[in-house]
Amino acid sequence: MANQPALDIDDPQVDPFEVAKQAAEYIAEKSGVPHHDVAVTLGSGWGGAAELIGTTVAAIPTDEIPGFSAPAVAGHVGTTRSIRVDKPDGSVLNVLVLGSRTHFYEGKGVRRVVHGVRTAAAAGASKLVLTNGCGGLHVAWQPGQVVLIKDHINLTGASPLESATFVDLTDVYTPRLRDMAREIDPSLPEGVYAQFRGPQYETPAEVRMAGIMGADLVGMSTALEAIAARQVGMDVLGVSLVTNLAAGVSPFQLSHAEVIDAGIAAGPRISKLLAEIIRKI
Repeated sequence: MANQPALDIDDPQVDPFEVAKQAAEYIAEKSGVPHHDVAVTLGSGWGGAAELIGTTVAAIPTDEIPGFSAPAVAGHVGTTRSIRVDKPDGSVLNVLVLGSRTHFYEGKGVRRVVHGVRTAAAAGASKLVLTNGCGGLHVAWQPGQVVLIKDHINLTGASPLESATFVDLTDVYTPRLRDMAREIDPSLPEGVYAQFRGPQYETPAEVRMAGIMGADLVGMSTALEAIAARQVGMDVLGVSLVTNLAAGVSPFQLSHAEVIDAGIAAGPRISKLLAEIIRKI
């Protein structure tokens, strides 16, 4: 890897999967872990889970890995971790924790948005856990509620798939993994997540539109990453933290500080839940 020139992921002539391969090789070299089994993307409010999943083998500044950028959003950590999980049956699970998510609204292109997913697949991961902080459309789901994503609506107007690439999204969020999560917490509800482009929060009218279309949750991440994961054959578990009631549902104006505060308040509880889910995968 050290002798390879870094490929430019933004060059349309460059295969983004080759950049992902370079990134995976860099992670293997720096961590000493040649193969990872599971990958996790930590969204707003979920950062504390990394400490509870297992033993950190290596923590790599994400912006040093080919194709990655430093996080642009408060609440997202700037390191990629290789974590070892020693399971009760004596087996070992190597987990790649992607702490620096690139959002579509940053304007860096869809390739960078899904680069973490493709890197995880190139590193060997066959399962992906996507987490996020989001707005809820149901008053019963107060801030701090964890919801399993059963489907999504992509309202970004974009796709990570290039050229004539056709991918079946019937079960984009793997039912078996949702069932596994409910074995740990049977009370977890399910919902449909709508990804908007952002970075502005949705208007009340847009939230009503999403609800009419079948959405239960609204946010600015996850759907594009899930599509990219299904393209490479990964099983996907999506987990949302309701950090606020969506515009028009909440009687208050929205702010990112509210999202951060809700994540901090729920952090210990949801981190423990996520760690238990990952150890069971």
